[in-house]
Amino acid sequence: MSLFKKFSFKVIVRISFILITVLLLAYIFGDDRLFFNQIILFILLVLQVYELIRFVNYTNRELAKFILSIRHNDFSINFRRSKIGKSFEELHDAFDDIIQSYEEAKIEKQAQFEYLRLVVNNMNIGIISLENNQNIALMNKSAERILGVKGIKNWRILEEKSRSFTTKINEMNESGRRLIEISIQGQSHTLSVDVVLIKMLDTQYKLITFQDIHGEIEQKEIEAWHKLIKILTHEIMNSATPISSLTETMQSVIEADGKAKKVTELDDETIEDLLFSLKTIQRRSNGMLTFIDDYRRLTKVAKPKLEKVNIQEFLGSIGDLLHAQLQKDNISFEYSVDGIDELTLDSALIEQVLINMVKNATYALQNIRDPKIVIKAYIENGKKTIEVTDNGAGIPEKEIREIFVPFFSTKKDGSGIGLSLSKQIMHLHNGNIRVKSEEGNGTSFYLVFNN
Repeated sequence: MSLFKKFSFKVIVRISFILITVLLLAYIFGDDRLFFNQIILFILLVLQVYELIRFVNYTNRELAKFILSIRHNDFSINFRRSKIGKSFEELHDAFDDIIQSYEEAKIEKQAQFEYLRLVVNNMNIGIISLENNQNIALMNKSAERILGVKGIKNWRILEEKSRSFTTKINEMNESGRRLIEISIQGQSHTLSVDVVLIKMLDTQYKLITFQDIHGEIEQKEIEAWHKLIKILTHEIMNSATPISSLTETMQSVIEADGKAKKVTELDDETIEDLLFSLKTIQRRSNGMLTFIDDYRRLTKVAKPKLEKVNIQEFLGSIGDLLHAQLQKDNISFEYSVDGIDELTLDSALIEQVLINMVKNATYALQNIRDPKIVIKAYIENGKKTIEVTDNGAGIPEKEIREIFVPFFSTKKDGSGIGLSLSKQIMHLHNGNIRVKSEEGNGTSFYLVFNN
């Protein structure tokens, strides 16, 4: 029999005895011969009512004590210590079992919390949980180490201690990812920051995660400079070596024993050799000037003039611009827009990027049956994306890692700045450019906009 049924049964028994006593008292009431019986029944009735009230009130008090112990997380109370009687043993046992279960759950929850806090504190990534944009609910050791603070529990205090960091965070949208440059104790740091909004139990939390990648960026910059210097050296040597060789040849032609020959000593063949050498020197010099001009273009990209652009009309204008050339090369061209009305961008710069993509695709489609280029605009993982796909020969895996390096080109007459310039333009738009390609299965470039 359940606890509730037993409690109900005991209440019903007590009420039944009260009713029987009342009926007996009513039956003999007014009979002078049974006067003392009436007194006894009346006293018995009072005692039964008192017992019923005591029974119910005690149960209510025990229940109230149990609920309060749960509410205030007081698990030290023990109902088995009660001396009221055996009639409440099952009630006490049930309360004690429930309290013990709650205590075990609390211990387990505390252990999980301590484990989670240990994991968070030992992560190499700074984590700050901001409650209602005011109270700092969590700041791990990495965050304190990176920002040079300790024991901060309020965002306003952190603003006073690390203003450069908090100002950059406040400038960000409600959520997003970006690189920020801050100064901490006079030293420059580059942080990769990710901000996410979370709502739990009607409370809004801003989760800020960040990592100091200054060292990694410096290493990448050194590697990039090494690659660039290697390419620059290669290009300059390609032009300087024949110039030096031809100059030396010309010098040997017009000199004899360290002295200049007379004009009468130069025949027509010698003059033709000199003219050929001068033209070659001029051609290589022009090539070097073109290379330097390309380098200057790469290092001086204008700041984007951002404006909202109708993406359907924008892609349509790209198609119109390239229609004649694509038709001449018998290349099919399509574009489509799905789920995007407008994009915030510099139309001139992004147009330059897309034209470069299409020209690269045109080169990859040589000797391909049914060549085709498709441009699609859509939203993927919450980010607006423009995809340029061709069904060309694809890019070898070893070249994919190098295609964004300045002056690296897979084309014989390529300058190698198109994709580098495109990547720089996308970074200025707070975006990125990705590539996916397989040899023989075409290539796809993705312009991903974070705004």
